Amino acid sequence: MPKRQGASAFAVESRILFLRHQRIILDADIAGLYGVPVKRLNEQVKRNQERFPSDFMFQLTGKEHDALRSQFATSKKSRGGRRYTPYAFTEHGAIMAATVLNSERAVQMSVFVVRAFVRLREMLATNRRLAGKIDELENRLDSHDSAIVNLFTVIKELMTPKRKRRARIGFQLPPASTKSQHPASKLLRQS
Repeated sequence: MPKRQGASAFAVESRILFLRHQRIILDADIAGLYGVPVKRLNEQVKRNQERFPSDFMFQLTGKEHDALRSQFATSKKSRGGRRYTPYAFTEHGAIMAATVLNSERAVQMSVFVVRAFVRLREMLATNRRLAGKIDELENRLDSHDSAIVNLFTVIKELMTPKRKRRARIGFQLPPASTKSQHPASKLLRQS
């Protein structure tokens, strides 16, 4: 039995979407999980609208529905697909849907739905903490990198010996001036 529970929890998690900055599950997916037709689910929701405020459930806009239709490759309106935009249920809306359906399977599956939403919430929290730690580590590395670069620069300066001006070895002629020339050079020019 534990395998079935794990598989069901995974099946629920894979149907949870992120839309309008909320984690939601579509009415067709809820109906499939609870073992009822979508039509019956939507009838019960309409009969009990006071139990479904806007933070529990909302209807998708045409643009959102088109984006999801292209993502999931569902049929076109002209070919027998849905003729209205689906409803999206938040975590609380999905649980409330189980209570208005009054089927045993809906009650059992609502537990999986709650666990799936909680697990996703925990994963997001873990990811946020991990992202924070990575940012902190990058900041540390940036400061360490600049310190290491400075350290290498100083070491290279210490390793390269400074050139001292040394006295030249050997015989050096005095600097030649243009006015006084050597007497031997005059003789060479005249001949």
